[in-house]
Amino acid sequence: MAITKADIAQDIFEQVKIPKKDARELVEHFFNLISEGLEKGEDVRISGFGNFDLNDKDLRPGRNPKTKEPVPISARRVVTYKASHKVKERIESIDASKVEVSKRRDVEKTYSEE
Repeated sequence: MAITKADIAQDIFEQVKIPKKDARELVEHFFNLISEGLEKGEDVRISGFGNFDLNDKDLRPGRNPKTKEPVPISARRVVTYKASHKVKERIESIDASKVEVSKRRDVEKTYSEE
């Protein structure tokens, strides 16, 4: 299961007690700000969460896994995410035996059960 923007908006609605419409708009605006910054060529840094950085990858040789033929992989710009120390610490503190990786909501339950 993945966490969607709708899930985030629902959680904001329940936790912050603002109207659902406002919660959806807030989430959309937040992600638009990140996208717009990256589109301008800027790195995006969110204190306590992490960094979204732009990296340029050069043209490089690749291989078609089916036919084993050499295929060029085009140059492109990619976005990378690097978690902050706070996020890394929270992830490392989770008891992996209590969490099913495919069900992200179980992470939330693990915190509340302790």
